[in-house]
Amino acid sequence: MTTHTRIRQFNTRDTYPEQKLDNDLCQTVVAKGTMVFVRGQIGQDLDTGDSVAIGDAEGQTERAMANIKMLLEEAGSQLEHICKITIYIIDPRYREPVYRTVGKWLKGVYPVSTGIVVSALARPEWLVEVDAIAVIPD
Repeated sequence: MTTHTRIRQFNTRDTYPEQKLDNDLCQTVVAKGTMVFVRGQIGQDLDTGDSVAIGDAEGQTERAMANIKMLLEEAGSQLEHICKITIYIIDPRYREPVYRTVGKWLKGVYPVSTGIVVSALARPEWLVEVDAIAVIPD
């Protein structure tokens, strides 16, 4: 049986107290010691759970990317080892500021990227979400 490392475990009943949820999740999974899967990150302080940059897609993207950087480092990886990102936005008008911000963080990395416009994210104040898959180099 393969054991994966699960970083920053939490339960959704604490994250979304207004919703009747009870799911055990984590922010990052390191699979087989080399693949790193980072949960979708939003404009949220990971230590307090507080939403940040409310109403500001660019500011939320800055926080999401800072969270991804921090989580990758906690897993033993770095931004430069990202292979795939997925960017979710709730309004196509946010595309340029969001992609400019992501591009600043990932300059020279050249990951595979998918962008999706969705009708909503888990909380109404969240405008953008970014998830990532990376590796831990040999």
